[in-house]
Amino acid sequence: MIPNETKPPFTLTVLYTTDVHGNALPHHYADNSPSPTGFARLAPLIRAERRRHDHTLLLDNGDLIQGTPFTYYYSRFASDGPHPMISVLNELGYDAAVIGNHEFNYGMDLLNKAVRESRFPWMAANIVDAATGEPYFGKPYLLKEYPEGVRVAVLGLTTHYTPNWEHPRNLIGLVFKDACETAKIWVKRLKEEERADLVIVSYHGGFERNLDTGELTENETGENQGYRMCMEVPGIDILLTGHQHREIDGACINGVRIIQAGGMGMHLGMAEATLQWENRAWRVTGTESKLLHQGEFVPDPAVVELVSGVEEGTQRWLDQPIGFVEGDMTIADPMKARLAEHPYIEFLNRVQMEAAEADISCTSLFDNWSPGFGSRITMREIVANYIYPNTLKVLRVSGQDIKDALERAAAYFEWTGSEARVSAGFSDPKPQHYNYDMWEGIEYELDIARPLGDRVVKLEQDGKPLDPAGEYDVAMNNYRAVGGGEYPMFKDKPVVRDITVDVSELLAGYILEKGTIKASVNRNWKVTANGVEVVKGEEAER
Repeated sequence: MIPNETKPPFTLTVLYTTDVHGNALPHHYADNSPSPTGFARLAPLIRAERRRHDHTLLLDNGDLIQGTPFTYYYSRFASDGPHPMISVLNELGYDAAVIGNHEFNYGMDLLNKAVRESRFPWMAANIVDAATGEPYFGKPYLLKEYPEGVRVAVLGLTTHYTPNWEHPRNLIGLVFKDACETAKIWVKRLKEEERADLVIVSYHGGFERNLDTGELTENETGENQGYRMCMEVPGIDILLTGHQHREIDGACINGVRIIQAGGMGMHLGMAEATLQWENRAWRVTGTESKLLHQGEFVPDPAVVELVSGVEEGTQRWLDQPIGFVEGDMTIADPMKARLAEHPYIEFLNRVQMEAAEADISCTSLFDNWSPGFGSRITMREIVANYIYPNTLKVLRVSGQDIKDALERAAAYFEWTGSEARVSAGFSDPKPQHYNYDMWEGIEYELDIARPLGDRVVKLEQDGKPLDPAGEYDVAMNNYRAVGGGEYPMFKDKPVVRDITVDVSELLAGYILEKGTIKASVNRNWKVTANGVEVVKGEEAER
């Protein structure tokens, strides 16, 4: 009889980033003010943690190469050179990365180039080649065996809801399979065929249910399946998540250790697993997770140097003057700009209508940091306001579709009896200001004191009620045109016109042509509570 040998415990430390969204340096591009974000800030922490632990894995969980003027500039004007974000991950010695939904925003050519330049594998088990059925980005998992004999597997998955947002031309030849069902197949294979002692799933997706109660927190679209994976996929020890930009640590669901490390490089996620040698096999005996934040720091010199060329080009491009504003188009209060028509929103819709040759348009104020336009407009202000690489589509929709879309938008507000607030459906688990649309080319009133689904109290065009069965051509961004943001009334509607130039470029071109634009509103819509306008101040009276 062979005696049962003893081995010391084995601990693996997993360090990961997620949803960094092109943040390399710690500043806001709108005004170059300091920001607690980016790889130059995180890099010293990453290096220190890797020195501190005997066994580490360093992973990125997706949405890496899009999200700032820095990455936009690279994609449009500097893509002949190495991708700066990939150069940073190579420098820091990343072991693997997962494809995020925003990786596709600048097209497959740029994404494939980034993958080729990476000294680490990119994983997405559920994104397969339509011709072969095999994972498009190569091996869908990372398998690493340590000298102690511990075998660790990391499976990469991407939210399969991606095609509902992304432009179809950027996904040609790809099939997105259900992430949870794919996990069931591959985790079983990793345990049985690859004999993995520790299984980590790195999923660019989040949680669709309350972590404590299990109650649904969003419609069951499949966009986020983290909770379901924990409940239905046996064999997962650690689940790394993202996409929602939430900060989650120190929690388990059904015995699975979970973590979500926010976004923009503000945190470094850390998950640890301890394994014991028992009955001639390694067993996971404990896990933990926490978020690490870099306090006092000196920007990592190597990171700063790697991105300096693209950064200098970005700064020059951003400071190019392109036009002027007559009047006031700055945004002092984003909530007021959503409660009463604002000159900046009016301008966006007018440009969309002209570019798309449409009589109706809808757009949104994407976040609460949009500054609007000052008296002198530069590219910096364009990209600080219009932060996504959207294009335009003109859809042919019915009057009823427009009403349904307005009801969806009206759900953005919660009326307390004395003031309007952002509803939980648009703020939890992450802010979704970009899903509240404001319209031009129609006249409407939303009474937010009324029940959800019954808030549109006026809907007209040229003084006449919109015909529910009538057909109307509407300009909107490509994200909304495929139903993104829970606007199913737009999904699969006829596309009358497709404008493939980025909206930010359309805005810049319009301003360059006009030289000076005028800040004005036509007061075609209003938000009321019990028939009384919620905002009557400066924003409403421009």
